[in-house]
Amino acid sequence: MEKHILVALPLSEAQRDIIRQAAPQFAYRFTTEETATREEILWADAILGNVPVALIRQNKHLEWFQSNFAGPDPYLEPGVLPENCLVTNATGAYGLAISEWMLGMWLALAKDLQLYRDRQRQHHWEAIQRPVRSLFGARVLCVGMGDIGTSFARRAHLLGAQVVGVRRHGGDCPDFCLRVVDTAHLDEELPQADLVAMSLPGTPETYRMFDAARLARCKRGAILLNVGRGSTVDCDALARAVQSGALYGAALDVTDPEPLPPDHPLWSLDTVLITPHISGRFSLPATLEKIVAIFAHNLQRYAAGQTLDNQMSRSTHYVSEDTPGRRLTCE
Repeated sequence: MEKHILVALPLSEAQRDIIRQAAPQFAYRFTTEETATREEILWADAILGNVPVALIRQNKHLEWFQSNFAGPDPYLEPGVLPENCLVTNATGAYGLAISEWMLGMWLALAKDLQLYRDRQRQHHWEAIQRPVRSLFGARVLCVGMGDIGTSFARRAHLLGAQVVGVRRHGGDCPDFCLRVVDTAHLDEELPQADLVAMSLPGTPETYRMFDAARLARCKRGAILLNVGRGSTVDCDALARAVQSGALYGAALDVTDPEPLPPDHPLWSLDTVLITPHISGRFSLPATLEKIVAIFAHNLQRYAAGQTLDNQMSRSTHYVSEDTPGRRLTCE
């Protein structure tokens, strides 16, 4: 039976061919998230790409939604997609791009590079009179050990850091970690961590996980990175922690709210780096290639009536042991 496949991503002709060849018996339309029309969305049996929620919720026969994000939170809300619609995400596509962003930010803060950039703009040649930090031997706490957290943990280990992972239910410990603990033991690990690297989805359980009380448990002078969802950190409390010296600084690609209001104190802190949720997306061309590969892989399985991989739970917002199929990795 012919299926209608709508692809809403800025693909090259070569990338479109990869998708067509995965299931040549299907009918395809190619558009972008910004230009997708209501008619195209209602035509589709399966959609790749985060088309407008207001339009996709009108499609009552949609069988499969493949997000081009790792965390497609708005599409998981009740009533947006048909009850039996399969939801898969782009787990496996973003680990490289986002973990490299995390490394860059960590290095910048550890070596005061952002402060020297400020002095450069002032044409000011003056050394900062304090020791810098080393990545080698640093204790790194990776809160979230999905594709992104695992990718960063591996790279931090290769640079000589001592890495501890935190997952919802603990689990096996890879050879690049000292240990992997469950979230019940998070507070025991925080006082030892020089760097807290967060890559969590936005769920009721993770909302304000790092509030003022938890930030106060962090090691004095620690650095916090957040690339998951801004809702996991109380940004007002984070600003106070950095201002007081309890934390040295932070690098944020996500905030709550988003965008961060222009008058928020985090903007003005010398040891806080903020980017507008761009660590992933398609800034690294390899990311889009990986998303195409994930979709083509699942498209073959969809055509054959097989279980799709990277299936998301609408309740937990995770790809996990609780969902059918596998969690894909692309490294």
